[in-house]
Amino acid sequence: MKRYAALYAEFTGTFAMVFCGTAAMAVNETTGGVSHEGVAITWGLIVMVMIYAFGSLSGAHFNPAVTTAFALAKRFSWKKVPAYVITQTAAAVAASLAVKTIIPKSKILGATIPSIPHDSAFWLEFLLSFFLMIVILHISTGSKEIGPVAGLAVGSVILLEAMFAGPLTNASMNPARSFGPALVGNHWEPMWLYLTAPFAGMALAVVLFKYFVSLEDAG
Repeated sequence: MKRYAALYAEFTGTFAMVFCGTAAMAVNETTGGVSHEGVAITWGLIVMVMIYAFGSLSGAHFNPAVTTAFALAKRFSWKKVPAYVITQTAAAVAASLAVKTIIPKSKILGATIPSIPHDSAFWLEFLLSFFLMIVILHISTGSKEIGPVAGLAVGSVILLEAMFAGPLTNASMNPARSFGPALVGNHWEPMWLYLTAPFAGMALAVVLFKYFVSLEDAG
C-alpha cells in the first residue's frame, strides 16, 4: 500500500506542478496577464506547496532526473525508479492535455523551446539542474524532501532559476515537464537537450556531493 501511496503522491504532485506552471505560461502567451515574473513565481510556489504536501509520502521528486539522482546517490532503490519515472511522465502528459483543453488558444502549451543556440541551452540546463540537485541533496532526508525548509529551499531555487533562465530555455530541469507539452503540442525539435541535460547535471551533483561529504567524514 505504501508503494501505491507514493505513486499517487508523485502523480498528483507532478500533475499539479506541470499544470500550474505551464498554464501560467499559456495564460501569459494568450492574454499577457501573468508576466514573466508571475510565471517564475508560479513555478516556485507550486513546487514548494507540493513538497510540503507530499514529501512524507513519496519524497516529492516530481522529476525523473531527481529520482535517478537519488538512486545514483544510493538513497533510493533502483527497483522503484521505473515506476516513479513512468508515473511522473504520465502525470506531465495528463497536465498538458488539461492545459490544452482549458486554454485551447495556446499554441505553445508551456513547452520548453530555447531562444538561444541548442548547445548553449544544453549547458545552461545542465548547470540549472546541477544547482537544483545540490540543494536537494543537502536539504533532503534520505530520498525524501521533507522538513521545515525543504519546500522553501527547493521552491526558491526553481523560482530564481526560472526568473533569469526562463527567457532563454524556460528553465525546465525536468525531462517529464518538457516531455508533456512536447507530446501534446508537438514541439519536438530541441527535445534531446531537455531529456539529457537534467540527468547529466544532477549526476554530476551526486558525484561531487558524495566526494566532498566523504572528505568531511574522513576529516
